[in-house]
Amino acid sequence: MTARKQQLLKAHRRSKRLFLIAFVIALVAAGFWLGWWLVPILLVLAWVAHEAWFADHLFYRATDDYQYRFPSDTSRQAVKLDAGVVHLSEPLAPGETLLLELEVKATWLGRWLDPYVEPGDDRQDFERGVNGRRFLNLSGQATALGENALTLRGRHCTLGATGTLWVMSNPDYARQRIMVIAPHADDAELAAFGLYRRAKEASIVTLTQGEIEAENFQRLGLDKAQAARLKGRLRSWDSLCIPLWGGVPAERCVQLGYYCLQLPAMAEEPDKAFGSRESGENDVRSVRQHNPLSLPGDVDGAPTWINLVGDMQGLLEHFRPEVVVTPHPELDPHSDHVAATRAVLQAIEASSWKPATLLMYANHLHDNDRWPMGPAGAGIALPPAIEPLPGDRLWSPLLSPDTQLDKVMALAMEHDLQGSLGFKRQLRRDIQRILTGRRWPVTGSNEFFRKAVRRHELFWVRDLSD
Repeated sequence: MTARKQQLLKAHRRSKRLFLIAFVIALVAAGFWLGWWLVPILLVLAWVAHEAWFADHLFYRATDDYQYRFPSDTSRQAVKLDAGVVHLSEPLAPGETLLLELEVKATWLGRWLDPYVEPGDDRQDFERGVNGRRFLNLSGQATALGENALTLRGRHCTLGATGTLWVMSNPDYARQRIMVIAPHADDAELAAFGLYRRAKEASIVTLTQGEIEAENFQRLGLDKAQAARLKGRLRSWDSLCIPLWGGVPAERCVQLGYYCLQLPAMAEEPDKAFGSRESGENDVRSVRQHNPLSLPGDVDGAPTWINLVGDMQGLLEHFRPEVVVTPHPELDPHSDHVAATRAVLQAIEASSWKPATLLMYANHLHDNDRWPMGPAGAGIALPPAIEPLPGDRLWSPLLSPDTQLDKVMALAMEHDLQGSLGFKRQLRRDIQRILTGRRWPVTGSNEFFRKAVRRHELFWVRDLSD
């Protein structure tokens, strides 16, 4: 986490403490002047208000501009918004990924209800109280946009009268050989199910067993280590079998069997073995028996960085992908995700096979755990970038309704996304549904059923041949 975000987090916590102090003082005053019977009522109302309007984890200001840089050769033009219709200043340049940069400002109601913009038949949500530069994803709307017929309506927000349209042109990477890197089982489906489902040739490599946080399995009468081993086996099975739902056979799926949250430590001490924190295991071969090929790590089964990079190198040379799909190391903060891409880059450097392109995804964010905001099935606006990211091109392919439904079913098969919400989380959702109008899909209770099943998938493109 950057120094700026650390400062914002400290400011958030300081403001929360000051608010609590002021609230306690107000409670004491209310009890003294109006009667102590009022105190429990005010406490309940304050808790309900917190759950409805202040429970989002947003560690930046909604008034901050998003900071994006794009390649210098990216086509752009000024646009005007007139009577709710986008008007171009010149003919639309060729390209499939369309991003509209404009000012979005919440109305008074948009401080209490989620503000959103409707580009044509799409919907893209933003932070409550938004007041700054944002980037709408207009990919798939080229025909209406080119005819100056695309409507753009703000709900609980107003839109700037002018903006900048960015147009990015990419090949259809699904027509190339792709390799999807998944730090954990389900990462490939969350980020790239639509891509690998229609890929000409895809392979999927999962780095870890996903064995930690197995408390639910202890209800079966297992101790902590037994529960972790069972969860690791199940999620390893997920990583090999669920891709078949998207057309990727098991002989093109590999489970490396390393351990959750240990990849960063492995990277710092490459020749040291780091076993599981919870299962007691220290040999990655326990879940490798169904892999379609032998790898360097099979020799001793040691969970070391040297073995991980060697495994990745062997997989690159075996599957020979033209495109590698991997977590965005500057945008996705999960420590295993950052380390996964670090291993990929080291393996590429050592490998005799050099892919031409990285497609990078973000399944997590530093400072906004609701992104993509809004309901399932809506589009994906660009995520918060309060500090500038590297100037990568973007690619945002569309998912048909049928593909979205298949993606839902793939997620429903993931053991880590199954089960119901706890009482507190379910109560929070009920409060937000009643008071703020938020909606969650009926397909699953896990938040990823809302966040990952969308009109678009979104990738940052980094050319490796430059």
